[in-house]
Amino acid sequence: MRDGTVLVTGGAGYIGSHAVLALLDAGWRVVVVDNLVTGFDWAVDKRATLVVADIQDEAAVRAAMRAHDVVAVMHFAGSVVVPESVSDPLKYYRNNTAASRSLIESAVAQGVKHFIFSSTAATYGIPEVVPVREDSPKQPINPYGMSKLMTEIMLRDVAAAHPINYCALRYFNVAGADPQGRSGQSTAGATHLIKVAVEAATGKRGHVSVFGTDFATEDGTGVRDYIHVSDLAGAHVDALDLLIARPEENHILNAGYGRGFSVLEVLDAVDRVTNLKIERRLEGRRAGDPDALVADNNAILAALPWRPKHDDLDGIVKDALAWERKLAER
Repeated sequence: MRDGTVLVTGGAGYIGSHAVLALLDAGWRVVVVDNLVTGFDWAVDKRATLVVADIQDEAAVRAAMRAHDVVAVMHFAGSVVVPESVSDPLKYYRNNTAASRSLIESAVAQGVKHFIFSSTAATYGIPEVVPVREDSPKQPINPYGMSKLMTEIMLRDVAAAHPINYCALRYFNVAGADPQGRSGQSTAGATHLIKVAVEAATGKRGHVSVFGTDFATEDGTGVRDYIHVSDLAGAHVDALDLLIARPEENHILNAGYGRGFSVLEVLDAVDRVTNLKIERRLEGRRAGDPDALVADNNAILAALPWRPKHDDLDGIVKDALAWERKLAER
């Protein structure tokens, strides 16, 4: 067993629940703080302790930190729907930026030494060069991306002033589910392509909308870098080890595979895996969608021992489909 406990915010959600599994499997003790607004208590592994609270409830968060000897925070809690951030920006600045400020303050007050933040490729906006490097211009085009970038900036400033170090992982397109079937994406009304496609494959949806066929890509549909959620969770555990080993260092790292697939290529994979032909409806592109968003992942490969174990599109789809079928039985 590792020395100390990791506090995971949003650990009842999609990515957070997989990070909890990865931490527990690596020998860490885990306490989850989640308000269960979008998460599910059953998604939290029974080996972890669940505290039902909002991360802006500083009394509850600090009590959990004290009671469980918390040495590190992994912060996943927040709102993640890009179009909603445009229509309701104040929600995103409250749930993402202001809530993160409260959490960081609690961590500093309780002497927590390490902080890992769930950031996003949306901080880059529409990149001028693809693959995107960490030092590419940060020009978010929506409040979601801006709310996350503001938290990165807060962490930079706080780490300069207090004995805490951090790693911000900028996610590209997270997909799939735990290969052992312990967790997966369970949110109703999810907008992620692979989730939507496997819902269509299991009859939950009648079709899949393809938003835009006039992008500057090989087949005209948007290209994205899809990373398996279990690989992403593993990167968080390795990042924590790095922060502990090098307490004077901070890191910002892209979390992706470094190659992309178009919307049509993803739907072809779903058709292959399911042996079905999902109905595709071609629609106009959404405002602000870049042609391609693919990670340059050289920095994460250099900084961490992390190496992808699930870098296979059909495999990602298979795990997502297996979870979708399991959800249907709940």
